[in-house]
Amino acid sequence: MSSWRSRTILDSFNYAFEGIIHALRTQRNMRIHFVVGIGVIVLALVVAVSKIELIALLMSIAFVLVAEMVNTAIESAIDVATTSFDPMAKLAKDVAAGAVLIATLNAIAVGYLVFSHRVGARSGRLLDRLRDAPASLTLIALALTVVGVVAAKAWTGRGTPLRGGLPSGHAALAFAAWIAVTYAAGSSRRFVVSSIALVMALLVAQTRVESGVHSALEVFLGALLGSLTALALFQLAG
Repeated sequence: MSSWRSRTILDSFNYAFEGIIHALRTQRNMRIHFVVGIGVIVLALVVAVSKIELIALLMSIAFVLVAEMVNTAIESAIDVATTSFDPMAKLAKDVAAGAVLIATLNAIAVGYLVFSHRVGARSGRLLDRLRDAPASLTLIALALTVVGVVAAKAWTGRGTPLRGGLPSGHAALAFAAWIAVTYAAGSSRRFVVSSIALVMALLVAQTRVESGVHSALEVFLGALLGSLTALALFQLAG
């Protein structure tokens, strides 16, 4: 009897792990949340947060992952139960997605409260070092990036200045705006303003990839080019 119970408990754990692995394999958002969660934990250990802050971060991460898995389970169950469009089925999916959104917003708020002072001070010092660094280093990096982009365009022969090809013009403009907004913001608000601008730039880059206009490499090169261009201009003007 005890052997049967042991096998049952082990099977339960196995099924649970299979569910987690399935969600990671099939759900892109689950993979994003998982990677971000690992990054947040690593950052928390690097900046040495307190035990209470670490508990808050772990609970927020777990809340997001659980909400995403419940959302996946609800969507799968609805897809199996219905073969045609049902307004109530759509409503159930929307409610489940709303739960994930609430959990994510809560995690962002907790992360900001934990990291804002620590990371904000360090990022401010890093930006000051970048601003005071020799402009020639940035110009050399920018020149090498431009040469690589021109060579890639010549080799592929694809795209126009604003659509397709190497690099992504939208990503370049978005990340150049991020650098510009970061330098324009005052030191007291720099972390918040820079974070919001960076999120917006990342969203622009993501839309270019998801729309199929650019590949991830093209977007990355555009972001690199835009960032280096703005950084060089601010260094030369400073």
